[in-house]
Amino acid sequence: MVFRSEFPDVAVVDLPIHEAVLGAAAKYGDRPALIDGVTGETTSYAQLADAVERVAAGLAETGVRRGDVVALFSPNSTAYPMAYYGATRAGATVTTVSSFATPADLAGQLRDSGARWLVTVSRFLPTARAAAELLAEQGRPLAETVVLDGAEGHRSLADLLAATGPAPEVAIDPGEDIAVLPYSSGTTGLPKGVMLTHRSIATNLSQCDALYRPAEGERVLAVLPFFHIYGLAALLNQPLRCGATVVVLPRFDLEQFCRTVQEHRVQALVVAPPIALALARHPVVEQYDLSSVEYLLCAAAPLDHELADACARRLGLPHLLQGYGMTELSPVTHVVSPREGDPSPGSVGRMVPSTELRIAALDGSDGDLGPGEPGELLIRGPQVMKGYFGRPSETAAVVDAEGWLHTGDVGFVDERGYLYIVDRVKELIKYKGYQVAPAELEAVLLGHPQITDAAVIGVPDAEGTECPKAFVVRAPGSDLTAEEVTGYVAGQVAPYKKVRLVEFVDTVPKSAAGKILRRELRAREAGRAAAR
Repeated sequence: MVFRSEFPDVAVVDLPIHEAVLGAAAKYGDRPALIDGVTGETTSYAQLADAVERVAAGLAETGVRRGDVVALFSPNSTAYPMAYYGATRAGATVTTVSSFATPADLAGQLRDSGARWLVTVSRFLPTARAAAELLAEQGRPLAETVVLDGAEGHRSLADLLAATGPAPEVAIDPGEDIAVLPYSSGTTGLPKGVMLTHRSIATNLSQCDALYRPAEGERVLAVLPFFHIYGLAALLNQPLRCGATVVVLPRFDLEQFCRTVQEHRVQALVVAPPIALALARHPVVEQYDLSSVEYLLCAAAPLDHELADACARRLGLPHLLQGYGMTELSPVTHVVSPREGDPSPGSVGRMVPSTELRIAALDGSDGDLGPGEPGELLIRGPQVMKGYFGRPSETAAVVDAEGWLHTGDVGFVDERGYLYIVDRVKELIKYKGYQVAPAELEAVLLGHPQITDAAVIGVPDAEGTECPKAFVVRAPGSDLTAEEVTGYVAGQVAPYKKVRLVEFVDTVPKSAAGKILRRELRAREAGRAAAR
């Protein structure tokens, strides 16, 4: 059967994302749009809208034109949305880059996306310069690197804001032009650029209104990274579209997080499971007044039901809210509404409007499954991505001819229409909400001269967090240690991608076609866990 949203369909929103989000900025005027959670500096809606126009003009002066790709490599700050919306206003596609990217990571994304402009901050400038050198060696130099907070020899945000010319007149096609190109490992394999059009993102925001829409003036704490589609959508696009106030922190530090909630009387928390865990268990939480919090929404990775209840009790909330989506879905399909008094415990909520869901049997048999039957989730709706950038075959493997996106996630729908996520078909590891591709780590491992074969899977640690574990075949005569393996990988990847556990094996199980049989490794780990 096909499950359909219980809410009326919404109209497709054919607006550029900066207009969909900031179109009502004039109405909100002097209301605070952004507050720097560290300095207390406030940016009003009128100031933000003007900054976006000026940044667009400044980028146009550097040569940015419609269809160009601008890479945004920065931690959270009040400057981030100015750069993001300013770039889209100039007609560019923005590829958001992880703050944890190494020079090789950054160079790879710049090269793959075709980005020729890089916007960063002084703290990240060594990484940016190293990446730019790698590109130049390959004959693909950057046009310019803008350093938001200023650096000698580079244009700054202040320079962009000082542009004297008008913002460019750009004819954006919302249904075709790509607003943002985040990178995701998808269901399997290496990171790929996910083409999200202005229409798909703007329409998804409208779809969310039926279940989740921050109130005007509501104070939302933004600590999840804006480079991640979850942070970009839930902590910039949606609250700014609704006239809320976004209190911005550059990174998660529990004491700073709690102090900011107390000082700014934050009402809404949008987090990932590691933050929910800290709020539930860390004693420092008791030192702060968090009574202003009216709801907490958690997504990006599975959240244990008991942990969710413990966190809710600690914050004095009736329950925590959860949501479901993925980068390829712009990103939301399901969410528990703050207005719901009795959501199904442990679920990720009900389906947003204009969305359809099928549940396919895991054994490949024909026919869709019904309520209570777990299978792979297939989603169709206006929020489905345009495709993977430059990868038509990989796009076709995920989005079928009828427009159904095969998520690789396993779940079921209860009789009330609430979705539960119970497992994953895909090989992707989710470490604290970040995506880690086993194939990427295996490629790094195989670069070591004393490693002849390797496989990586996710295994739970003592707190239930999925961590990358490497199964390594040493070269004959090698006395390579686990510490040397983890150190080798750590030197080449972002911190969240590090291998956390190593086991030396004689062989890696593979199919006749040479594909690593990760399910056998998972079964082995499960057997050990059951025996303990």
